[in-house]
Amino acid sequence: MLSGVRPLIRFRDIHGYWRAFRMVGSGPPLLLIHGIGDSSTTWLKVIPELARRYTVIAPDLLGHGESAKPRADYAVAAYACGMRDLLGVLDVERVTVVGHSLGGGIAMQFAYQFPDRCERLVLVGSGGIGPDVHPLLRIAAAPGAELGLSVAASAPVRAAMRMVAPVLQATGGMGLGPDFGHVLERYHALRPRMARQAFLRTLRAGVDVRGQVITMLDRCYLAAALPTLIVWGRRDGVIPIRHAHIAHEAMPGSRLEVFDRAGHFPHHDEPVRFATVLIDFLTSTTPALHDPVRWRDLLRHGRTREPAASATLDPHLSSGA
Repeated sequence: MLSGVRPLIRFRDIHGYWRAFRMVGSGPPLLLIHGIGDSSTTWLKVIPELARRYTVIAPDLLGHGESAKPRADYAVAAYACGMRDLLGVLDVERVTVVGHSLGGGIAMQFAYQFPDRCERLVLVGSGGIGPDVHPLLRIAAAPGAELGLSVAASAPVRAAMRMVAPVLQATGGMGLGPDFGHVLERYHALRPRMARQAFLRTLRAGVDVRGQVITMLDRCYLAAALPTLIVWGRRDGVIPIRHAHIAHEAMPGSRLEVFDRAGHFPHHDEPVRFATVLIDFLTSTTPALHDPVRWRDLLRHGRTREPAASATLDPHLSSGA
């Protein structure tokens, strides 16, 4: 782990719900958005190094981590609005947005909904680029999965999973490869009923039995002037590496960094390199300034480039796993 302080969790009441977040450092603000079933703890290995130069804001999404888990809207558009509201409470006007997995879909939605507040975009093993996703997530999105997930999260099944975990890991980790250990930790976090319900509502907002149902590729032409970095692990068992190349091709001017030894969590597997790559991107690019006239012109003329045929189009922007 990179050296530095471990930022404590903080809370704000927004719209009557407690929102948990970590905030540390000084300098230009970075918003780090985690993936489904995860929390701000996913960034702890890289926050200390980033906080040397930047104000790092890492929230627990609604329904995740230490944040409230109400019966609410868990679609990516609602999450993007939640990020805007948190930044407003914290008096932060503009940010570079870094999103992992589902958080990548939220980051893209944030850039689309609030282009005047987004300086740069960083996508890490991002959802929202095509239908492919690990079969376990498709199964969890199916009707009736609530009962199965409740049984799977029960104490006897969790204990059994711990016993067989070494065998599963040695035989490929259910197709998850290097991601198996972290995914298993997230699975154990679904013990509370409210956590399971929030997980399923979030999942079903963007995934069904056929995979991811929403894509950003129909609108990514709007981000042509937005500095964009795409980071992916070559051994990603949750969202395949080919999605990185689809996104890179669809977003001219974007940078692509592939971590050969990493899986779905490159910021876990190679935190030093991740922080170095991110800081290099931040220091070598200029924050975007939203031009509403140019934005309207792009909207009038439609997409400037056809997205890859393998991606499913949708009238919404993005989502993921």
